[in-house]
Amino acid sequence: MSALKITDFYFPYEAELVARAKELRQNPTPAEKKLWQECLRTFQFRVLRQRPIAHFIVDFYCSALRLVIEVDGDSHFAEQGKTYDAQRTAILESYGLTILRFTNEEVMKQFAGVCDRINAQIPPELRS
Repeated sequence: MSALKITDFYFPYEAELVARAKELRQNPTPAEKKLWQECLRTFQFRVLRQRPIAHFIVDFYCSALRLVIEVDGDSHFAEQGKTYDAQRTAILESYGLTILRFTNEEVMKQFAGVCDRINAQIPPELRS
């Protein structure tokens, strides 16, 4: 692993991840595209797609809510994927972030529920 780049505004991140994050933004999975186009693009607070944080690229990040939203495909359900995700979640939570995880299937087939869970992260006093 390379050294983390630290800035005044953002969480530390590996500078080498920036190009990969851009590539991922240009080639979203169907579930990521749906969530972005139909919910997060017009969310009450700014949401960034494929954001480098520490040694990871998170699918979606809302700085106003300190919220990470992950859309998980099949690789996340293998034993190795579960272990990696647990470690990743612990590191991200150590920054004071909340992590919401959804499966591709949830996004595609239970979309209203996914959006409701995301909207539930907005404190009542900040809801528009």
